[in-house]
Amino acid sequence: MNNYIYAFLLTLFAGLATGIGSLIVFFTKKSNTKFLAISLGFSAGVMIYVSMVEILNESQQILVGALGDKLGSWISVVSFFLGMLVIAVIDRLIPEGENPHELHSIEEMSEEHMDEHHMDQIIMRQEAQKNHKLLRMGILTALAIGIHNFPEGIATFVSSLQDPKLGIMIAFAIAIHNIPEGIAVSVPIYYSTGSRKKAFKYSFLSGLSEPVGAIIGFLILTPIMSDTLMGVIFSMVAGIMVFISFDELLPSAREYGEHHLSIYGLVVGMMVMAVSLLLFK
Repeated sequence: MNNYIYAFLLTLFAGLATGIGSLIVFFTKKSNTKFLAISLGFSAGVMIYVSMVEILNESQQILVGALGDKLGSWISVVSFFLGMLVIAVIDRLIPEGENPHELHSIEEMSEEHMDEHHMDQIIMRQEAQKNHKLLRMGILTALAIGIHNFPEGIATFVSSLQDPKLGIMIAFAIAIHNIPEGIAVSVPIYYSTGSRKKAFKYSFLSGLSEPVGAIIGFLILTPIMSDTLMGVIFSMVAGIMVFISFDELLPSAREYGEHHLSIYGLVVGMMVMAVSLLLFK
């Protein structure tokens, strides 16, 4: 029983590290759009790098080992794009907001045909649309990271049971990864709602999927979990993260700041994730 408690606590520690990353919203101002642009670019860099370099590679190794070189590689690639398809469908099902395509910039409209009240209404609608878009992005990112953390929780829990020292290494590695992932969830939600508590809560909940994954994985999924299923899940998660980065994070980063700021954030995010992977290799 002590071993089970120890394994669960390690998994809980790793998952809740997302809360550390989300604390950044308590030290920033909502009006700082340059910080928002850099943070969104940073989040995209974190997710793209860990997906393409770590998660997809791990999936290919698992599937090749289970199914052979050719079939394993093909299933890994197909699962990667299947993950993109899944998140694209989910994205389409989430409402965009009321008539987003009818919004126009003030510069496009003639002031002769518009009174001050009308202009204020348009500005408020545009601001509401931007906030709604950021909130959607934060929720989708939390969903992707939550799915990603679920199999990580299983892996941490099982490894800790088999080898406590190995469990510590894996838990610390995952905790380091989860800190920037917490930033990826909390920043867009904070900027869309203005609520630091709400941003922290969503980020915290996305990290909770790790210990939840440990419990459910051990009680239910362990008997049916196979290397093939685990490999497919990893590939799909990689596809989901890459899609969100290119479809949501990077376009919004460019919208809220200078083009170069989003790219700088992207590069720094990749560097942070690369260093964290090398430290615990």
